[in-house]
Amino acid sequence: MLADSAGDAAFATTLAKGLLVLEAFGTGSPVLGNMDISVRIGMPRPTVARLTHTLTELGYLSFDKDLAKYRLGVRALRMAHPLLADMPFRQIARPLMQDFAASVRGTVSIGLLDGSAVVYVETARSGDVGPHVPDIGMPITVVATAMGRAAAAVLPRAEATRFDAQLAADHPQQWTSFREPYFGGIAQCAERGFCTCVGEYMPAIHAVAAPLHYAASSGRAFAINCGIPAFRLQPGQLEAEIGPRITALAASIRGLINEAEPEIAPRAALAAELG
Repeated sequence: MLADSAGDAAFATTLAKGLLVLEAFGTGSPVLGNMDISVRIGMPRPTVARLTHTLTELGYLSFDKDLAKYRLGVRALRMAHPLLADMPFRQIARPLMQDFAASVRGTVSIGLLDGSAVVYVETARSGDVGPHVPDIGMPITVVATAMGRAAAAVLPRAEATRFDAQLAADHPQQWTSFREPYFGGIAQCAERGFCTCVGEYMPAIHAVAAPLHYAASSGRAFAINCGIPAFRLQPGQLEAEIGPRITALAASIRGLINEAEPEIAPRAALAAELG
């Protein structure tokens, strides 16, 4: 990202480096030292040390003296609230999502497209849902998941063309592996209102997802999914029962928030070009 912006005089490189430091922290790595961060983001350790010191002073990181390492500070969490508050439909959708999750003993989540990932912004679950437990703020890949494919499906035609080309350029190995099911999932959304992911992302979890809506004013693309442990499903149940139900749930939520059903742009020509 920094290399791509090298010629942009308005680009604040130091700010970008600080944000990269924050993004180095993940679910499996809540505590990192300067060297850990340096290796993860490919930045010299002295530069990282200056940035972590500054971010700690501002409250975005906290320093663990016993471990001599950093973790995200509470102020980083505060940054997420205005974004979530700007999506009030989540609270409207949640009771419907919880009822659905209870009826299938699985998870029901809403995701927001963010580059090559889709990020959970609301989730409900019931009982033991298996190894994948969605949580707000958690990202998952776009090309290998039903949620990602359904969210990508709502993009307007011109944006969809740029988006798919960027996915192919930025993640060539993943694109090679999942290009066909990615475009296949978008086609499923156009044909029947939902797409499936039968263990592609996580073998123990089978999922369906439906396009939710595209917010033109903010450029935000949303989808809703349902994940169920594979052992709970009967043969064909995902396509015959759960898929149509998640499509109906998406339609109910749109009705409550006065959003139109999204138009799904054809991707056949681009699929052939990028193939």
